[in-house]
Amino acid sequence: MIICLLKSKIHRAAVTGASVDYEGSLTIAADLAERVGLRPYEKILVGNLANGERFETYVIYGRSGSGAIELNGATAHLGKLGDRLTIMSFAWLDEKESQRHKPAVIVLDEQNTIVK
Repeated sequence: MIICLLKSKIHRAAVTGASVDYEGSLTIAADLAERVGLRPYEKILVGNLANGERFETYVIYGRSGSGAIELNGATAHLGKLGDRLTIMSFAWLDEKESQRHKPAVIVLDEQNTIVK
């Protein structure tokens, strides 16, 4: 049996920018993405805690240490500066892998600094 489980999660990330004119994606500061194992161009599911919007897109790395969380392309219409997001990725695991799997999770404050 193969099962889809949470692989990576960035919880309560604050939107720092948006660009409708940019090709679609979500910019995530490289250090935050790397901390939870998100790779450039990896598919993600994003939930906006402020308005309930949920959307799929992919990761692009922003400058490490910048705290960047930027909505790009059409997703720029799904949130505003300061909105808090939950950013998730998933992995398909076999039965044996799924029994020992633990997702990588971080929680951020209003400045996108890791608090947990």
